[in-house]
Amino acid sequence: MDAQERGSNGPGGRYGPDRGDEPRGAHGVTGATEADAAVGRDTQPAGAAAVPGPRAEAVPEPGAEAVSGVEPPARAVPGAAGSGAEGARGAETGDEPGAGVGDETVRGGVAALSLPYRVGAALAFAVVAVVACVHLAMVFLYVTPSNTVTRQYGKNVDGWIYPEFEQNWKLFAPNPLQQNMGVQVRAETRGADGGYRTTGWYDLSAEDGRAIDANPVPSHTQQNELRRAFDFYASTHDGDNRSTGLRGTLAEQYLRRIVVLRLGRDQAAGPDGVLQRVQVRLRTTNVPAPRWSTEKVSTSPTYRMLPWWTVPADEARGGVR
Repeated sequence: MDAQERGSNGPGGRYGPDRGDEPRGAHGVTGATEADAAVGRDTQPAGAAAVPGPRAEAVPEPGAEAVSGVEPPARAVPGAAGSGAEGARGAETGDEPGAGVGDETVRGGVAALSLPYRVGAALAFAVVAVVACVHLAMVFLYVTPSNTVTRQYGKNVDGWIYPEFEQNWKLFAPNPLQQNMGVQVRAETRGADGGYRTTGWYDLSAEDGRAIDANPVPSHTQQNELRRAFDFYASTHDGDNRSTGLRGTLAEQYLRRIVVLRLGRDQAAGPDGVLQRVQVRLRTTNVPAPRWSTEKVSTSPTYRMLPWWTVPADEARGGVR
């Protein structure tokens, strides 16, 4: 009888009220007071499974002494866990109660910029869109057959397209180019002693070809500058090298300046010499027919000689870059 009373909750028992040095709630709610049990019932979420006291994070009661192997009872911390349905949802999802409440939506991209920057970005996008639409319209008018719009605004279209955006469809034509063409130039120079001499022919196209073969990423200048300059000249002059329009003089100056720069790089005039005149010619050679073809093609070169052009003093002294 004494042993039963000592192990019971009665007076003098192991966990009785007379034993104030023993912790409460060491085995769940068994040793807790009625107040502690009521607090546990009020704070437990509805429908949640009972969690043993020793496994829950506990806040020790003030003044409670730690006993080896026994944890002090948990004390409810206000705001540490939700109650009711919110607490149950937090337990299921693992989110902290109240997380995201009152937080502003994080914005990115242009929406994250301030109002002046958003206005600037909108204006930049509008300008790019307008330029892209105008360019597409110009290219469309350039490649379409002649019509009322192109006849009235043909000069404006050509001014936009030439020379950077010209469309060349010869690769897809029924008769693609079957000739190799090279631009060559020679010069008349005046030396330091006042004597004149004429240089040999410099094959500028061959120089560009060697530069392209040795360069895995050749520049647009090496590939197209010289060819486009001569095509520009040929489209504005007839077979007798007479200008056929207002752009003839411009085409002549453009081609002359390019060859003068090339001759300057090659030091055609010598250390103290000065270029006086230059002459350009086009060398054309047919591409040989394949071995299996019976077509007979002449591979002898033909030449188109342009007249001598006097080099202005500023160009002759390297004034053109």
